[in-house]
This record gives sequence, C-alpha cells and structure tokens, in this order.
Amino acid sequence: QVQLVESGGGLVQPGGSLRLSCAASGFTFSAYTMNWYRQAPGKERGLVATITTGGATRNYADSVKGRFTISRDNAKNTVYLQMNSLKPEDTAVYFCNAYRNAYNYWGQGTQVTVSS
Repeated sequence: QVQLVESGGGLVQPGGSLRLSCAASGFTFSAYTMNWYRQAPGKERGLVATITTGGATRNYADSVKGRFTISRDNAKNTVYLQMNSLKPEDTAVYFCNAYRNAYNYWGQGTQVTVSS
C-alpha cells in the first residue's frame, strides 16, 4: 500500500538546522510532484515547498525562501527538506505530500520545534 514516512524532526535552537526526509513506497514516486506542508497549533495546514517530478522546478512559501531547500532522489524514492536558520515561527508538524492528477497522498507528519 501507499506509504509516506517522514523523519528528521526534533527540537532545535533558533538559528539551527534540521533535515527532514520522507521515504515513499507503494506508488511510482518519480511520477509525482512532491510537497512539504506544515501545520502549527491553531493554524491551517500550509504549503512550504514543492518540487516537480524531475526536480527541475522548486517553489517555496515566502516565509521560508532562502532558508529551506527541497530536493528529491528518485532512485531512493525519497524527498528532503533542508531547513536552515530556523526560527521559532517555523515550529509545526511537517507533512510530506505526493500529488498527481486525482491522487493525493499524505504522511503522518513529523514535529519540528524551534526553541531556546
């Protein structure tokens, strides 16, 4: 069955870095646009970063531009989110998403907490 499993979250001090990973299985990973979303307590889930199937196009939310980098390894069926210069407002549950036409898959999320 389809699985998206995120890892790499945790507690980090402001200014620190984390690298999230999302391992996919059960579908043709290379054919899907991959996204990272996040949801902070009391807020709606919002799109953080997107990468197209071959990795040629990447887009970011304005709040993370210049700090976060999305990448993918189609040979490993994995998408990454490198997060640098983290801020307390980056605290949220981060979700991996795979999207193609009518198909939309989600991971279970990984908690990122930025605090001193």
